[in-house]
Amino acid sequence: MEGDAVKDLGVHTTNGANIPSCCLKARAFPIDPAVEANCHPTVVSGWFSDKAAKKMYFNNPMWPGEAHSLEVEKILFKEKSEYQEVLVFESTSYGKVLVLDGILQLTEKDECAYQEMIAHLPLCSIESPKKVLVLGGGDGGVLREVSRHSSVESIDICEIDKMVIDVSKKFFPELALGFEDPRVHLHVGDAVEFIRNTPPGKYDAIIVDSSDPVGPALELVEKPFFEMLARALRPGGVLCNMAESMWLHTHLIQDMINVCREIFKGSVHYAWTSVPTYPSGVIGFILCSTDGPTVDFKIPINPIEKVEGALEHRRELKFYNSQLQILCRKCCQAFQKYIDMV
Repeated sequence: MEGDAVKDLGVHTTNGANIPSCCLKARAFPIDPAVEANCHPTVVSGWFSDKAAKKMYFNNPMWPGEAHSLEVEKILFKEKSEYQEVLVFESTSYGKVLVLDGILQLTEKDECAYQEMIAHLPLCSIESPKKVLVLGGGDGGVLREVSRHSSVESIDICEIDKMVIDVSKKFFPELALGFEDPRVHLHVGDAVEFIRNTPPGKYDAIIVDSSDPVGPALELVEKPFFEMLARALRPGGVLCNMAESMWLHTHLIQDMINVCREIFKGSVHYAWTSVPTYPSGVIGFILCSTDGPTVDFKIPINPIEKVEGALEHRRELKFYNSQLQILCRKCCQAFQKYIDMV
């Protein structure tokens, strides 16, 4: 995975280090050798900083034509797994940060906006979900949110990279506590193979917390994968799939919605949330239901506020509420036209 991802990002070698081209462009000032010695390839000193100030910055390469930087206090972990490079650092303003293959995955400060929305948008749209599958999500945050639903009897999770799980348990315990729920069954392996071997109609809900569609992960936004997801859902079952930013990835989102409308005969919707450290500060979700009992994602019929103990389960709910679910489907007019054209 790492090799393809790095190739697609356009990596150059400088002093033996692989540096994405976008990060090279971000180097506005000469690099201080003393700072550079303690840097990760994507932690670039001198970007938007005083040349005399010995500071380090992480530059997210998923911003075409621009950069969003986080000041780094200390690199806590950096190592290559079998699949990708895993980096954890302490930032000055967003707490600890998890980065995979140079792409920012989450920060302690704003992870709630993503984890809570991707989990509760589907689960609050059906009555009494019992069997849930999470594909990806090795940090444990989605599991933490799914476990708030007392009706859920079993939660399967398939994560390909065990290092992500181990690193999350060490550095992000508030997310990894999701693995502690006795209803969770962990499968370490490839998500495509897992869903291919899943019996038809097994799950009430599937949540795909996938990587950005680069290299092998491109398979996770193509028609065969969505067909397998639909087959694994019961009639009236629901899918929530990460679906990029409406500001940056309009055509990809169009393609995903088009494919889903061919496959999912219940309903297909797009929703979004605000995550400051993600590209453009926005991330989207595709919500789908299979043919069967009608699912209206606009209004939660299983509101989280009425699920006993959900608001305080393991950790206080910080972002999602039922009113937000109603509003998050409303998009700017220009983007709405793209959705309507599909």
